[in-house]
Amino acid sequence: MKRRLFLAITGLLVTLSFSSCGYNTLVNLEENVKGKWAQVENAYQRRADLIPNLVNTVKGAADFEQQTLTQVIEARAKATSITVDPENLTPEAIQQFQQSQDALSQSLGRLLVSVERYPELKANQNFLELQAQLEGTENRISTERRAFNEATQQYNSAVRRFPNNLMAGLFGFKQKGYFTADAGANQAPEVQF
Repeated sequence: MKRRLFLAITGLLVTLSFSSCGYNTLVNLEENVKGKWAQVENAYQRRADLIPNLVNTVKGAADFEQQTLTQVIEARAKATSITVDPENLTPEAIQQFQQSQDALSQSLGRLLVSVERYPELKANQNFLELQAQLEGTENRISTERRAFNEATQQYNSAVRRFPNNLMAGLFGFKQKGYFTADAGANQAPEVQF
């Protein structure tokens, strides 16, 4: 009887010490993913904050395409309205977030292309500075997305590996979603002159 009790207590202690280590690792990795997600959101927020200044600068140009500006403003509103809870970084939630941000990127791209027809804007120092800041922000977004994906990959690997998968299942740690390339991103765009 004493031997069974001793074995049971020893087994429980070994299991708890073994599981505690795995649990703490998963907590640390999950917190890292959440921190990287916050950095992604910060980079996207910086871009969203630059857009009103860019739009106002472009509005000053005579007869600038109002429809293009309206599309940018609407895309910004939609992109900033979609948020993802760090506790719910599912592939579906990230895809929805990414789609709204991609729509904003596309409308910004159309805006910047249409600026080419306005020499006074291309010479405007405020516009040039905002454009440079926007380009830098796009680079930050790319960097933060990559860092997020790397942290997510580490976390997802840990969640799936034995014995962490036992702890993950027991304590509700679920795999997180990744940012993925846009559809067709692997094909070079056609340029026609």
